[in-house]
Amino acid sequence: MRYIYSVDVINSGCLSVLPSFGFLFDIDGVLVRGKTPIPAARTAFQKLVDSQGQFLVPVVFVTNAGNCLRQKKADQLSHLLGVPISQDQVMMSHSPLRMFKHYHEKCVLVSGQGPLLDIAQDLGFCQPITIDTLREKRPLLDAVDHDRRPNVLSPSAVELPKIEAVVLFGEPVRWETSLQLIIDVLLTSGYPGNPYEQESYPHIPVLACNMDLMWVAEAQSPRFGHGTFMVCLENIYKKITGKELKYEALMGKPSRLTYQYAEHLIRAQALQRSWEQPIQTLYAVGDNVMTDVYGANLYDRYLRASCGAGCVPRRRPPGCRCRSVLVCTGVYSPRAQPAPGPRGRPAFHGHRDFGFDPALVEPDHIVPDVDAAVDLVFRLENFAPH
Repeated sequence: MRYIYSVDVINSGCLSVLPSFGFLFDIDGVLVRGKTPIPAARTAFQKLVDSQGQFLVPVVFVTNAGNCLRQKKADQLSHLLGVPISQDQVMMSHSPLRMFKHYHEKCVLVSGQGPLLDIAQDLGFCQPITIDTLREKRPLLDAVDHDRRPNVLSPSAVELPKIEAVVLFGEPVRWETSLQLIIDVLLTSGYPGNPYEQESYPHIPVLACNMDLMWVAEAQSPRFGHGTFMVCLENIYKKITGKELKYEALMGKPSRLTYQYAEHLIRAQALQRSWEQPIQTLYAVGDNVMTDVYGANLYDRYLRASCGAGCVPRRRPPGCRCRSVLVCTGVYSPRAQPAPGPRGRPAFHGHRDFGFDPALVEPDHIVPDVDAAVDLVFRLENFAPH
């Protein structure tokens, strides 16, 4: 088992009482497994708040989950961790969709599970249609499960508006139904129920959240994630058409868009608390080499390139970094695979639109759990809030 604490690079000198850094915490595999909290999580978060429950450093929870509203996730985390957490500290995989305002007035098909309409409307979408609603209006389209086929085989006369985009929030429950109806929408230019068109390419926009191939719950081994569903959709589309399914946007870790939004939330917290010390470093703590580590390292590369180009955005000081911290309580296990690095190149589980670079899956630090991650960062930053 290899833990990289990088003690040799821990700063020496005066201790700081104001944070110049922030935490980006993954949730599944770092703080919880399924609905069960990881013991180290409560210990870690007692170190991150003062006696009144106020956070001592900026903290954002960056999850690839997308099956609930931010407030519900904040309430769950508050209960599990024993500290008060606001929805402004929670970033779901779909949170960046708030910025896609040019789609908010359009009729969009949404796929996933949970309160999809509530989630879509909270993000700003005015005309969302769920897979279940589409299936109800076009009952002849869902034919895989014989027991769910309609008794009366007549086409529906219900008029539906043209579907102008598809939004994939997360893995659905009935994959065959969602795969079939999404393909129908793409191959009919937004008029499912019509015959497939020969000239339906490029297809209508597809916006996807959460590219995790796998994630961990209570089971001993990782489970299929939304990335697995996307692999199915992409390959079915290509098998039928001979062409690549295109994405208008990909959100969730490891996309740069997600880390930019998370950085915005970190800086907003520091501004709200009137912390005058500029935030220089983001510490991304996760359990998945292919999403958490890859994404943090990719964003760090972007930050370094931005600073090198002299185009540092307003409110971001020069020399900012994003450091990856890998814990061993989730997808990554030092017992199940070699520690990631140039010699032990694992199979690339990332999305097909992200090229594989071995350097991007090598974490800056490997620690046993989230409590050790907090201790490490406090030492690296010479941070002593009390």
